[in-house]
Amino acid sequence: MAHPPWWRHAVTYQVYVRSFADSDGDGIGDLPGITARLPYLRELGVDALWITPFFTSPQHDHGYDVADYRDVDPLFGTLADADALIATAHGEGLRVVVDLVPNHTSSEHAWFQQALAAGPGSPERARYLFREGRGPDGAEPPNNWASVFGGPAWTRVPDGQWYLHLFDSTQPDLDWRNPEVGDLFEDVLRFWLDRGVDGFRVDVAHGLLKEASLRDQVVAPGEEPVSGADTSGEQSMVERPARDEPMWDQPEVHDVYRRWHRVLAEYDGDRMSVAEAWTQTPESMARFVRSDEMSQAFNFAWLLAPWSAEAFARVIRSSLEQLAQVAAAPTWVLSNHDVVRHATRYGGGPVGVARAKAATLAMLALPGSAYLYQGEELGLENVDVPEDQRQDPAWFRTHTQWRDGCRVPMPWSGDAPPYGFGPGTGQPWLPQPDDWARLTVEAQEGDPGSVLSFYRAALAARRAHTQGLTEEVELLDAGADVLSLRRGALTVVLNAGHDAVELPAGDVVVASGELEGRLLPADTAVWLS
Repeated sequence: MAHPPWWRHAVTYQVYVRSFADSDGDGIGDLPGITARLPYLRELGVDALWITPFFTSPQHDHGYDVADYRDVDPLFGTLADADALIATAHGEGLRVVVDLVPNHTSSEHAWFQQALAAGPGSPERARYLFREGRGPDGAEPPNNWASVFGGPAWTRVPDGQWYLHLFDSTQPDLDWRNPEVGDLFEDVLRFWLDRGVDGFRVDVAHGLLKEASLRDQVVAPGEEPVSGADTSGEQSMVERPARDEPMWDQPEVHDVYRRWHRVLAEYDGDRMSVAEAWTQTPESMARFVRSDEMSQAFNFAWLLAPWSAEAFARVIRSSLEQLAQVAAAPTWVLSNHDVVRHATRYGGGPVGVARAKAATLAMLALPGSAYLYQGEELGLENVDVPEDQRQDPAWFRTHTQWRDGCRVPMPWSGDAPPYGFGPGTGQPWLPQPDDWARLTVEAQEGDPGSVLSFYRAALAARRAHTQGLTEEVELLDAGADVLSLRRGALTVVLNAGHDAVELPAGDVVVASGELEGRLLPADTAVWLS
């Protein structure tokens, strides 16, 4: 019997390259820093790491504005460093997933610079979405679309045309109806596959194709146009009302991933792709993982669900139902570099951390793969970064603190910043709090009651107790405040209420907190066999 692809049940650890480990003391994480810390990831018990973009970039959006997809930014190292990281990871038994950004390039990419020089109507401009403005003198944007980062999604160039950027103005959107764009990215895929990467996380996977007319977004009277990338965490995609989104999730985008699927299939080792697709429904998310498209898509419904047993149950039920129709494996994720850390979303402090551990334990029992975000295994919460230290481009456009707080560099050791993040003595690129000494890897490694020890135990339990289990999940009725599910011989109970509840029969495998005999306290989860 053939083994399933490695990614179908993997636990993948997201490395935010700027904030994981700094090898040269400049306060910014880099590829050699990651390589040096790979034994930590092996000991944690994950199967793969996903590394955020390290390609040549002016860093206006910290690497998600790519100027050269086939080279490493000197800030992070060299191509030789990338090769060494991949080889060392494989030697540690870890797969490597790199972050691909196909929706837009940097405004400093050679293509965009050529487009600006060539002028209206040129083949160079046809690689991007340049349009004439509206109004008598073309001084109004071509449509009413808003940028995800706030403000209009259009910027005017000196010759009078406008270009589309669904994110920052330094990130012009490519026109994926132009065959040159598809050819470029097939070459990029092959460049990194040939160097040994095991897969790609695809940024803004739902955004590559826009409605060809670039029509206005239809909004209710008195309302402003909004972007579709809802990372607020306030509503699950199974709860929020549908909205008109001509800039997202167009049917033609699936042709791109069918082509990519054929490219990956040419390489051995079960190479994979995972979509960052902020779709509106589980049904539309499932379309990205049909058998001839992408391997996986992030299940943001799980991330967006509030702390609620009923909400968790609805997401599990709807996700599994939709994915079963396309025979795809689910993914589960609670935090990443774009959202408030789940320990903070669930209330912060000891309660938030307890709930975060409980939700993670429930997640790790579910069929499919799980994604962890660096630092969650230390119980890190969002940091209120001082205004004069913030670097997120969304902050400069909206003055809303969005992403800096979850990107503060990892604390490894010591009792003061930079907590072993690098060999320097000052604060790293985003300042670390003064009270993180108790949260460092060094401080937690010898403490059996630490969050790190819990994560290691939970991941070990996953390896030991979920191998060969059915992918069928039975949701059990245990009351409105209790999530209870059965997967083969494993029963999982999560208490999201205020009072302790009695556990069903079974031996305790692992728990997210101290049990009270056969009672499961509030904000705690347990596996029973």
